[in-house]
Amino acid sequence: MRVPLPLPHAHRLLNHGPVTLVGTAHQGRRNVMAAAWVMPIDFTPPKFAAVIAADTLTRELLVRSGECTLMAPTDAQLATTYALGTHTGHEVDKFDRFSLSATRGEMVAAPLVDGCAAWLECRRLPEPQVESAYDLFVLECVAAWVDDTLWHDGAWRFPTDGPRTIHHVKGGLFLTTGEPRRAPR
Repeated sequence: MRVPLPLPHAHRLLNHGPVTLVGTAHQGRRNVMAAAWVMPIDFTPPKFAAVIAADTLTRELLVRSGECTLMAPTDAQLATTYALGTHTGHEVDKFDRFSLSATRGEMVAAPLVDGCAAWLECRRLPEPQVESAYDLFVLECVAAWVDDTLWHDGAWRFPTDGPRTIHHVKGGLFLTTGEPRRAPR
């Protein structure tokens, strides 16, 4: 079940580097894309950096609305995640085409795709020069959510036989999040 996470812990949701879905909406249009380059960059308030290519509908809607969602899909969503990264929202409604179920965010209008391990609602902090030169967007997290079956005592706890977040390697090849290891003290 999706439960709220205190904002000081939001960076932990993507700190392990999973593939991220980026959801956007503006004036009745919505889209979602897969992004491999999303990471936390600040704690308080929590901020993230996301690379979003210039020719995407996601970017167009993000710039127009000033907000988006970031979500960590699980291995159960691997095929859908790959499809979301290889089809353009300019040509197809991805929600219809891939039978995505989603709800509107509580703080932003962008969609929260069901079945993910984590969800972050974000507002764009405009950096036009950086966005233009590097396709890099700075986003402030205003709400965070986590699947309570995967999050315990402030950290990810992926069950051995249960869902895990995914990491894109190349051309449809993904890895799942592995087993935790503690460094010796």
